Amino acid sequence: MMLILEAYFKNYPARRKVAEFLFENGLSVKNGKIYIKNVEVPISELARAIGVNRKIIYHTIEYIEKTYPLKLVFERLNPLPSLIDVAPLMGWEVLEIDVEKDQYQMAFSDVLRLLAEDNTSIMEVFGRNLREETSKIYIVIDGTLSTETFGKIKNIRGFKRLILHTPEKDKEKFVCNYCEVKYCPKRVLLENIIRRP
Repeated sequence: MMLILEAYFKNYPARRKVAEFLFENGLSVKNGKIYIKNVEVPISELARAIGVNRKIIYHTIEYIEKTYPLKLVFERLNPLPSLIDVAPLMGWEVLEIDVEKDQYQMAFSDVLRLLAEDNTSIMEVFGRNLREETSKIYIVIDGTLSTETFGKIKNIRGFKRLILHTPEKDKEKFVCNYCEVKYCPKRVLLENIIRRP
């Protein structure tokens, strides 16, 4: 998608900034207005959030609507609801895994296979493999993952980094929510995975 935006907005950097914001947030353009699903977004608030003036927003809308390939894409955009940010509040863990672009598909299937073998209850799976961004896999799980499975994930082909988002009881202390001690085998294992060369 970013290549499409680059091609159509190469001479309009301010409009491209607006178009990228719309795409990344799933905001659609229809009938001269911008929407989140069916709710109209005020242009002045959008301009403030993006850091451009309202005129740029209006010019971007006009340009999108008169450029048929862009119109086709932007009128169909929708935000994707996700549990990723609220999962720790619900007592669930989120695995955020960075993988090599050329190994994305294999890494994705390997991670899901490992979780199935561990009988892990998966609440949500989300992945992104866009050219301009780090390839990521997000998995929301109900419960905790075994340290053995963490080690296996570290060894999958294309693995780069794993971040675990947990429901922390006390963010001030260097302890995880599963034990009340400074030394936590799960935390130590995670740090070793993240520091791995």
